[in-house]
Amino acid sequence: MKKARAWLDERGVAYAFHDYKVVGIDRPRIESWIRGVGWEALLNCAGTTFRKLPEADKAGLDESRAVVLMLDQPSMIKRPVLEVAGRLLVGFSAEKYEEAFAHL
Repeated sequence: MKKARAWLDERGVAYAFHDYKVVGIDRPRIESWIRGVGWEALLNCAGTTFRKLPEADKAGLDESRAVVLMLDQPSMIKRPVLEVAGRLLVGFSAEKYEEAFAHL
């Protein structure tokens, strides 16, 4: 998050920050993001919250179960998620940000 915000700030890019870990997130937004990038890209399987899940909750994951996990525990959503010009970027990559903003 820090790197993404710094990158945007350094380039004078205005953005609205939605802290879904504090405020929460709704099913339609998660489902929209999944349509854009897939649930596997959106679910943070490397994070502590996911790793602490019982093995039974991790086994046989599919889209519907991933949505429930992300709704129940938004910290399982990879961050940041950036919506720009109809494109969705998950995680920070300076190269991907450069490419996304080069056309604006």
